[in-house]
Amino acid sequence: MNILVTLNSGYIPVLSVMLKSLLIADRKNTFDVYVMNSALTAEEFDYVNNYLSSDRLKLIDIKIDNTMLADAPVTDRYPLEMYYRIFAASFLPENVDRVLYLDPDLVVLKPLDQLYNMDLGEYYFAAASHVGNILTKVNNLRLNTEDNAPYINSGVMLMNIALLRRQQDCRRVLEYIEKYKAFLLLPDQDVISALYSDKILKIDPLIYNMTDKLMVHPDAVDRGVNMAWVAENTAIIHFCGRNKPWKDSYTGPLGYIYHHISAQKLEE
Repeated sequence: MNILVTLNSGYIPVLSVMLKSLLIADRKNTFDVYVMNSALTAEEFDYVNNYLSSDRLKLIDIKIDNTMLADAPVTDRYPLEMYYRIFAASFLPENVDRVLYLDPDLVVLKPLDQLYNMDLGEYYFAAASHVGNILTKVNNLRLNTEDNAPYINSGVMLMNIALLRRQQDCRRVLEYIEKYKAFLLLPDQDVISALYSDKILKIDPLIYNMTDKLMVHPDAVDRGVNMAWVAENTAIIHFCGRNKPWKDSYTGPLGYIYHHISAQKLEE
């Protein structure tokens, strides 16, 4: 299974827990993990490898030159590395036809074969949305997209690399970033949602991109979502936003799962 992550050195410990959760949840598959970065060191790769100590997972270092993104908007929460996933098809090896992008700040609870092997057809991405109709309309106005164009969370994305490699115009991406950079709030997913709304296959957020906030969303309440439901059904929990379980300020019902996985010993 091909996995993609993009990060800087600040997220190395968090990435380690995420990858451990992947290995614990799926004890059958092997994983090639492509790490797109601009400056991670050999010592930082050694840290992750030593933390996991697993023959089923291989880290592959893909260095990115930030020159083309010199003018892209960034913040303390959203560094340049967040844009790398948009251009993954230009940097991944030719033999990679699809890849599952995973944010470091998530944990995997179940095997991801069903997601990874789903038929993408002519879609570039499969991803979940966290916003309802009102925020969708607001984002349509902000990003100058068609009415009801889906706005996705980019933390979990199955990517059709073979199709992107043939069809994606990277210049168009850079031109959009430059034109709308004053309006980009969550830049990478703003760009993906704006440029590729008709190329996104929506997946169930309660299964593949569960968050603390979604636990109390009306749709989740209607489906009977509680902690037992999450344990039985959810495959990925995503700790997006500023509310992180490794911070002392964290509040939320799902954080104990992160700490439970963090404390587990990985046994092959």
